[in-house]
Amino acid sequence: MDTDEFLLPRSHLANERLHAMVPGGAHTYAKGDDQYPENLAPVISHGLGSHVWDVDGNRYIEYGSGLRSVSLGHVHPRVIEAVRREIDRGSNFVRPSIVEVEAAERFLATVPTAEMVKFAKNGSDATTAAVRLARAVTGRPRVALCGDHPFFSVDDWFIGTTPMSVGVPDATTELTVAFPYGDLAATEELLTRYRDEVACLILEPATHTEPPPGYLAGLRDLADRHNCVLVFDEMITGLRWSEAGAQGLYGVVPDLSTFGKALGNGFAVSALAGRRDLMERGGLRHSGERVFLLSTTHGAETHSLAAAMAVLTTYVEEGITAQLHALGERLAAGVRDAAATMGVGDHVVVRGRASNLVFATLDENRQPSQEYRTLFLRQLLSGGVLAPSFVVSSALDDADIDHTVDVVARACAVYRKALDAGDPTPWLAGRPVKPVFRRSA
Repeated sequence: MDTDEFLLPRSHLANERLHAMVPGGAHTYAKGDDQYPENLAPVISHGLGSHVWDVDGNRYIEYGSGLRSVSLGHVHPRVIEAVRREIDRGSNFVRPSIVEVEAAERFLATVPTAEMVKFAKNGSDATTAAVRLARAVTGRPRVALCGDHPFFSVDDWFIGTTPMSVGVPDATTELTVAFPYGDLAATEELLTRYRDEVACLILEPATHTEPPPGYLAGLRDLADRHNCVLVFDEMITGLRWSEAGAQGLYGVVPDLSTFGKALGNGFAVSALAGRRDLMERGGLRHSGERVFLLSTTHGAETHSLAAAMAVLTTYVEEGITAQLHALGERLAAGVRDAAATMGVGDHVVVRGRASNLVFATLDENRQPSQEYRTLFLRQLLSGGVLAPSFVVSSALDDADIDHTVDVVARACAVYRKALDAGDPTPWLAGRPVKPVFRRSA
């Protein structure tokens, strides 16, 4: 289908209604219509398995579902059955439910490197609780985060470091410092410069690149020598790297770690986990000062914890992580072959672990380009592929992958025309997509 003929009138109207009532037109900035080509931001009606339908009636193969959270596919029967069973029994009580016991046991059995766990509803609460706990147990004010990783929390300690820092006091931002991923020498220099001031090192243990040999173990050693807390943000790596996360795959045990996204297959659940002596500081069975760790009204909703248990069981019993890797490897090979065949192999670049693929769109000088990303997304959408990334779910099948590769090949043919013309503008049909973190709207 020619992209000029691909119109989404009902989605466009729904987006306008959203903007009139919801700041940004979405409840997550990464889902905003500014992340998609102009007038081509579908508003979703429903999903099933690897597919979603928009309010205009178009069906798409979906990647990166729910910002990587729906890794088993939409309406997964095992998860939905567990959720429905608990909803019929009540979702929230004045005292803990037995489901909280069962969910904690299931989580700790799956992630044996952790000794205690506390559940919440979103990743930001969990990572901020880890930071607060690290500050409490060390008595130190500074947070050292990996500056190469895009997101940790909506809270001030992180947002103050982004271009959207307005509203965050400078004094708060000054307490957050950054270290580069993969560079132990630079991290040690940072810890030496702020000797006895850094409460924790927080990072994603892996992203679109594998950790260099010995890197995570080296960080573990640095944290021990400088008496700071090592925190792994496993929101993305949890389950996708292994059932026990990156820490289970690479064999390096952090002091604290945070999980979310895939943990609930779309239901709202996150987790802070870690060493008993640290976690218990937020509990009742110690003699020190109490840490306000996590206390959320809806953190232990029974149906979300039931979803998490079903997800963990499904991953372990059905080998989901291995399935994700196999699907991702097949997709990556197909996309790379299509791009190379169309002469854009150096411009449409697939990166990342097979279970967590992203793509880069590079211009004539092989520099990242929002304009070429817009062109590429526009072609994918018109071919029935909704793919802000190429992050797979286990619901994808061979036909989905084959169709995606065919659509990518057609998109790459247009990409080649734009490169030859030296200007992608004629193929954009509007403003380019925009980065999430930017100073002005």
